[in-house]
Amino acid sequence: MVVRRPPGRRAQILAVAADRFHRSGYHQVSMTEVAAGVGITAPALYRHFRGKPELLDRAVRLGLDALADGLRAAATTAELGAVLAAVAVGHRPLGTLVQRDARLLPPARRAALRRELRADAALMTAVLRAERPELAEADAELLCWSALSACSGLSYQSAAPQPRRAEALLRGMVAAVLTVSLDGTAAAPETAPAAASAPVPAPAPASAPEARPRARREELLAAAVRLFHQRGFDNVSTDQLGAAVGISGPSVYRHFDSKAQLLAASLVGSRERLRHEVDGAIAAAAGPEAALTAGLGAYVDFALRNGDYLGAMLSETERLAPPDRRAAVDFRRDFLRTWVELLRQVSPTVDAVDARIRVHALFALVNDGVRNRPHSTRPDLGDCLLRLGRAVLGLS
Repeated sequence: MVVRRPPGRRAQILAVAADRFHRSGYHQVSMTEVAAGVGITAPALYRHFRGKPELLDRAVRLGLDALADGLRAAATTAELGAVLAAVAVGHRPLGTLVQRDARLLPPARRAALRRELRADAALMTAVLRAERPELAEADAELLCWSALSACSGLSYQSAAPQPRRAEALLRGMVAAVLTVSLDGTAAAPETAPAAASAPVPAPAPASAPEARPRARREELLAAAVRLFHQRGFDNVSTDQLGAAVGISGPSVYRHFDSKAQLLAASLVGSRERLRHEVDGAIAAAAGPEAALTAGLGAYVDFALRNGDYLGAMLSETERLAPPDRRAAVDFRRDFLRTWVELLRQVSPTVDAVDARIRVHALFALVNDGVRNRPHSTRPDLGDCLLRLGRAVLGLS
């Protein structure tokens, strides 16, 4: 007897897998869980896909193929906005899959993914420069990458907004980003080098023997953020962590009980600096509009100096122990709420749903902007991100 597979079963599996990976993280999802979500057995799932790596690869490709197909047909910036908005809403997990989980794909697939994204950006850049021929190539590329990032921010919302409403708002944000002028942007301040890692404290004087272990601990925290972001938690050994600060691998355990504890401590330390800098800037400002401007400036400044932390926060939070993961999620929720409330004070006609979409877009745009080469090395990147950030927030 021939057993016929239900039509569209592979697409159904990919949709469930993408949603599970998006919500829980690749490492936290099993093939059994995906199969249960589809209503089949795990052995039946393996008849469609060989394993989780193939599932992730195909889920990412599904969204990117839709993006590329749409962009190839777009002839105007308005059409670009429509494509980006439709893909962001119709393939909502794509942002997190690309930015967080795709790093787990085999090297050849990661390289292919980067090529595909560069080709998408090139398509957009050609359309934009046809409408704005005064734009330098680098400026047009930055605007297009920023539009892509802003739309990916929808992926980080816990609840899906009403599709038509979200698409309309995203189209408007893309239009605003693609009309930003980057002419005459000021050079970024010397105190905020682009995409630098968290600063490593200077070693304590030799006359203070008690301080050296503390300095070594801080060096390990900074190295951990950098290495976990660049290579991924599972691909970094204690020997590599030790070598980064000039000690042996086993010596790492004099400062931290486990690699997981080091990950948690490194993220907490960076998180507290972020809270202190941004909340302090907001609190010191006079009035909501000044507070929003000051907060945006502080966030961009922090991002320029702590790109590794922002990358590790996105990609490695799921590797934390449950209590630490909950603390990280709670912080992000509270941080987001502060910005949503502030934006609504500045723009009273913006409701909570639209404000959340805009704030998520802001964070995605800045977080990507400080890490995406070659644009992350622009000396004027800080001012560019301020202008782009105001555009996605709907500020004049």
